[in-house]
Amino acid sequence: MKNQKSERTVVLIKPDGVKRGLIGEVISRIEKRGLKIISLMMISPTRKQIDEHYPKDLAWVKRLGEKSLATYAKYGWDARREMGTNDPMKIGKSVRGWILDFMTSGPSVKIVVEGIHAVEMVRKLVGNSIPALAEMGTIRGDFSVDSAALANKNQRAVHNLIHASETPEESAHELSYWFSPEEIFDYKRAEEDIMF
Repeated sequence: MKNQKSERTVVLIKPDGVKRGLIGEVISRIEKRGLKIISLMMISPTRKQIDEHYPKDLAWVKRLGEKSLATYAKYGWDARREMGTNDPMKIGKSVRGWILDFMTSGPSVKIVVEGIHAVEMVRKLVGNSIPALAEMGTIRGDFSVDSAALANKNQRAVHNLIHASETPEESAHELSYWFSPEEIFDYKRAEEDIMF
Protein backbone atom coordinates (compact mmCIF):
# COMPACT_ATOMS: atom_id res chain seq x y z
CA MET A 1 0.00 0.00 0.00
CA LYS A 2 1.36 3.41 -0.93
CA ASN A 3 2.14 5.99 1.74
CA GLN A 4 -0.94 8.20 2.05
CA LYS A 5 1.17 11.01 3.53
CA SER A 6 2.99 11.36 0.23
CA GLU A 7 0.14 11.36 -2.29
CA ARG A 8 0.85 13.94 -4.98
CA THR A 9 -1.36 16.03 -7.21
CA VAL A 10 -0.97 18.73 -9.82
CA VAL A 11 -2.42 22.23 -9.70
CA LEU A 12 -2.29 24.72 -12.55
CA ILE A 13 -3.19 28.30 -11.72
CA LYS A 14 -4.80 29.35 -14.99
CA PRO A 15 -4.12 32.64 -16.82
CA ASP A 16 -7.10 34.37 -15.14
CA GLY A 17 -5.80 33.40 -11.68
CA VAL A 18 -2.34 34.73 -12.53
CA LYS A 19 -3.68 37.95 -14.05
CA ARG A 20 -5.92 38.55 -11.02
CA GLY A 21 -3.00 38.21 -8.60
CA LEU A 22 -4.33 35.09 -6.84
CA ILE A 23 -1.14 32.97 -6.89
CA GLY A 24 -0.33 33.74 -3.25
CA GLU A 25 -3.93 33.11 -2.14
CA VAL A 26 -3.96 29.68 -3.82
CA ILE A 27 -0.61 28.71 -2.29
CA SER A 28 -1.69 29.99 1.12
CA ARG A 29 -4.87 27.93 1.13
CA ILE A 30 -3.00 24.79 0.11
CA GLU A 31 -0.38 25.25 2.81
CA LYS A 32 -2.90 26.19 5.52
CA ARG A 33 -4.67 22.89 4.80
CA GLY A 34 -1.47 21.11 5.86
CA LEU A 35 -0.40 20.16 2.34
CA LYS A 36 3.11 20.75 1.00
CA ILE A 37 4.14 22.59 -2.13
CA ILE A 38 7.00 20.46 -3.48
CA SER A 39 7.35 22.13 -6.89
CA LEU A 40 6.35 25.54 -8.18
CA MET A 41 7.05 27.29 -11.48
CA MET A 42 5.52 29.92 -13.75
CA ILE A 43 5.16 28.70 -17.33
CA SER A 44 3.87 29.92 -20.67
CA PRO A 45 2.53 26.70 -22.17
CA THR A 46 2.32 26.16 -25.90
CA ARG A 47 -0.90 25.08 -27.56
CA LYS A 48 0.67 21.66 -28.18
CA GLN A 49 1.49 21.27 -24.46
CA ILE A 50 -2.05 22.19 -23.42
CA ASP A 51 -3.50 19.97 -26.16
CA GLU A 52 -1.57 17.03 -24.70
CA HIS A 53 -2.59 17.96 -21.15
CA TYR A 54 -6.35 17.77 -21.72
CA PRO A 55 -7.97 14.43 -22.59
CA LYS A 56 -8.88 13.71 -26.19
CA ASP A 57 -10.89 10.57 -25.55
CA LEU A 58 -14.34 10.67 -27.08
CA ALA A 59 -16.21 10.20 -23.79
CA TRP A 60 -14.52 13.28 -22.27
CA VAL A 61 -15.13 15.40 -25.38
CA LYS A 62 -18.77 14.28 -25.55
CA ARG A 63 -19.20 15.13 -21.84
CA LEU A 64 -18.02 18.70 -22.59
CA GLY A 65 -20.66 18.95 -25.31
CA GLU A 66 -23.38 17.51 -23.10
CA LYS A 67 -22.57 20.03 -20.36
CA SER A 68 -22.84 22.85 -22.88
CA LEU A 69 -26.13 21.51 -24.24
CA ALA A 70 -27.47 21.34 -20.68
CA THR A 71 -26.45 24.98 -20.14
CA TYR A 72 -28.17 26.04 -23.36
CA ALA A 73 -31.33 24.13 -22.34
CA LYS A 74 -31.30 25.63 -18.84
CA TYR A 75 -31.41 29.16 -20.23
CA GLY A 76 -33.78 28.37 -23.11
CA TRP A 77 -31.16 29.03 -25.78
CA ASP A 78 -31.13 27.25 -29.10
CA ALA A 79 -27.81 25.35 -29.35
CA ARG A 80 -28.27 24.81 -33.07
CA ARG A 81 -28.66 28.55 -33.66
CA GLU A 82 -25.79 29.46 -31.29
CA MET A 83 -23.35 26.70 -32.25
CA GLY A 84 -24.65 25.53 -35.62
CA THR A 85 -25.28 22.03 -34.25
CA ASN A 86 -26.95 19.95 -31.51
CA ASP A 87 -24.30 17.23 -31.73
CA PRO A 88 -22.56 16.91 -28.34
CA MET A 89 -19.35 15.63 -30.01
CA LYS A 90 -19.09 18.65 -32.33
CA ILE A 91 -19.89 21.05 -29.50
CA GLY A 92 -17.42 19.25 -27.21
CA LYS A 93 -14.66 19.68 -29.80
CA SER A 94 -15.44 23.40 -29.99
CA VAL A 95 -15.40 23.74 -26.19
CA ARG A 96 -12.09 21.87 -26.02
CA GLY A 97 -10.69 24.34 -28.56
CA TRP A 98 -11.89 27.27 -26.44
CA ILE A 99 -10.08 25.75 -23.45
CA LEU A 100 -6.85 25.50 -25.45
CA ASP A 101 -7.23 29.14 -26.53
CA PHE A 102 -7.79 30.26 -22.94
CA MET A 103 -4.96 28.22 -21.44
CA THR A 104 -2.47 29.74 -23.90
CA SER A 105 -3.70 33.33 -23.41
CA GLY A 106 -1.14 34.09 -20.69
CA PRO A 107 1.21 32.53 -18.17
CA SER A 108 0.12 29.82 -15.73
CA VAL A 109 1.71 28.48 -12.57
CA LYS A 110 2.34 24.76 -12.27
CA ILE A 111 2.47 23.26 -8.78
CA VAL A 112 2.98 19.82 -7.26
CA VAL A 113 1.18 19.37 -3.95
CA GLU A 114 1.92 16.51 -1.55
CA GLY A 115 0.10 15.27 1.51
CA ILE A 116 -2.59 13.02 2.92
CA HIS A 117 -5.26 12.41 0.27
CA ALA A 118 -3.76 15.31 -1.71
CA VAL A 119 -5.94 14.75 -4.80
CA GLU A 120 -9.17 14.81 -2.79
CA MET A 121 -8.08 17.62 -0.47
CA VAL A 122 -7.04 19.92 -3.31
CA ARG A 123 -10.28 19.22 -5.20
CA LYS A 124 -12.22 20.25 -2.08
CA LEU A 125 -10.15 23.44 -1.73
CA VAL A 126 -10.64 24.33 -5.39
CA GLY A 127 -14.41 23.76 -5.59
CA ASN A 128 -16.75 22.96 -8.47
CA SER A 129 -15.47 23.82 -11.96
CA ILE A 130 -18.66 25.82 -12.61
CA PRO A 131 -18.17 28.93 -10.45
CA ALA A 132 -21.89 29.34 -9.68
CA LEU A 133 -21.91 25.82 -8.20
CA ALA A 134 -18.70 26.23 -6.19
CA GLU A 135 -19.28 26.47 -2.45
CA MET A 136 -18.27 29.65 -0.62
CA GLY A 137 -15.01 28.97 1.16
CA THR A 138 -13.51 27.24 -1.88
CA ILE A 139 -11.08 29.06 -4.16
CA ARG A 140 -13.55 29.16 -7.05
CA GLY A 141 -16.49 29.93 -4.76
CA ASP A 142 -14.70 32.89 -3.23
CA PHE A 143 -12.92 34.33 -6.26
CA SER A 144 -14.44 33.12 -9.53
CA VAL A 145 -17.35 35.08 -10.94
CA ASP A 146 -17.63 33.64 -14.44
CA SER A 147 -20.70 31.89 -15.80
CA ALA A 148 -20.86 28.76 -17.93
CA ALA A 149 -23.85 30.32 -19.71
CA LEU A 150 -21.91 33.49 -20.51
CA ALA A 151 -18.88 31.47 -21.60
CA ASN A 152 -21.03 29.37 -23.95
CA LYS A 153 -22.79 32.45 -25.29
CA ASN A 154 -19.41 34.09 -26.01
CA GLN A 155 -17.92 30.82 -27.30
CA ARG A 156 -15.02 30.74 -24.85
CA ALA A 157 -13.81 28.70 -21.90
CA VAL A 158 -15.13 29.27 -18.39
CA HIS A 159 -12.64 31.40 -16.46
CA ASN A 160 -12.44 29.39 -13.23
CA LEU A 161 -8.92 30.23 -12.00
CA ILE A 162 -7.41 26.82 -11.40
CA HIS A 163 -7.01 23.25 -12.59
CA ALA A 164 -6.57 20.36 -10.15
CA SER A 165 -6.13 16.70 -11.03
CA GLU A 166 -9.44 14.84 -10.61
CA THR A 167 -8.10 11.36 -9.85
CA PRO A 168 -4.85 9.73 -8.73
CA GLU A 169 -4.50 8.34 -12.28
CA GLU A 170 -4.91 11.78 -13.83
CA SER A 171 -2.46 13.15 -11.29
CA ALA A 172 0.15 10.52 -12.19
CA HIS A 173 -0.16 11.43 -15.88
CA GLU A 174 0.07 15.17 -15.18
CA LEU A 175 3.03 14.77 -12.82
CA SER A 176 5.07 12.96 -15.44
CA TYR A 177 3.86 15.30 -18.18
CA TRP A 178 4.56 18.67 -16.52
CA PHE A 179 7.45 17.91 -14.15
CA SER A 180 10.88 16.32 -14.33
CA PRO A 181 12.16 14.53 -11.19
CA GLU A 182 14.72 17.34 -10.68
CA GLU A 183 11.90 19.89 -10.36
CA ILE A 184 10.26 18.08 -7.42
CA PHE A 185 11.69 18.54 -3.93
CA ASP A 186 11.41 16.55 -0.72
CA TYR A 187 11.38 18.18 2.70
CA LYS A 188 9.59 17.88 6.02
CA ARG A 189 7.25 20.59 7.23
CA ALA A 190 7.84 21.62 10.83
CA GLU A 191 4.40 20.57 12.02
CA GLU A 192 4.29 17.16 10.31
CA ASP A 193 5.09 15.31 13.54
CA ILE A 194 2.20 17.07 15.28
CA MET A 195 -0.35 16.76 12.46
CA PHE A 196 0.11 13.10 11.54
